[in-house]
Amino acid sequence: MVQWFCAALLCVATVTAQAATVLVFGDSLSAAYGIGAREGWVTLLEERLKREKFDYSVVNASISGETTSGGAARIEEALSRTRPALVIVALGGNDGLRGLPIAQMKASLSRIVESAQRRGARVLLAGMRMPPNYGPQYTREFEAAFADVARRHKVPLVPFLLQGVADRRELMQPDNIHPTAAAQPLMLETVWKGLRPLLKKPGDR
Repeated sequence: MVQWFCAALLCVATVTAQAATVLVFGDSLSAAYGIGAREGWVTLLEERLKREKFDYSVVNASISGETTSGGAARIEEALSRTRPALVIVALGGNDGLRGLPIAQMKASLSRIVESAQRRGARVLLAGMRMPPNYGPQYTREFEAAFADVARRHKVPLVPFLLQGVADRRELMQPDNIHPTAAAQPLMLETVWKGLRPLLKKPGDR
């Protein structure tokens, strides 16, 4: 009986150790817009985690067209459903494209980060930049907003999700907004640099 009980506890501990989830909470840039779902950087992330022996599952809760206010409205449901250990917040691009107030975007990002932190999840914030035609003041303040939120909540920041991609026309779809399948491994590398220090292997948890 004791032996069976110990074995059952070991089984439960193993399941718990393997249940850690990475929640990707973004927009079309993370939802594999215009390409096959399995080609997107989020799927590539899950494959890399498995390849490098990290026991995390990946849930992609990204929605094309999502703004930070939309994300703030649905973050609690996503957290309750997935109970993530890590949350990658990759929102803001649609706020910028619509010229929405930066203060509003910062407030919404803060609500998302705070919600995740209250649940005990570690957060990685992915920043975005606007093209220069939005004007120097807006583009400068937009980029700085992500650093401000990261600093306020003491979370790591990936400064620009499309680093090394946005300035290469061959890596962008015809709309010049969404990256191609060929760009996805580069996006993964950009995210991985910020994510890797947050990851734990089973013996560390």
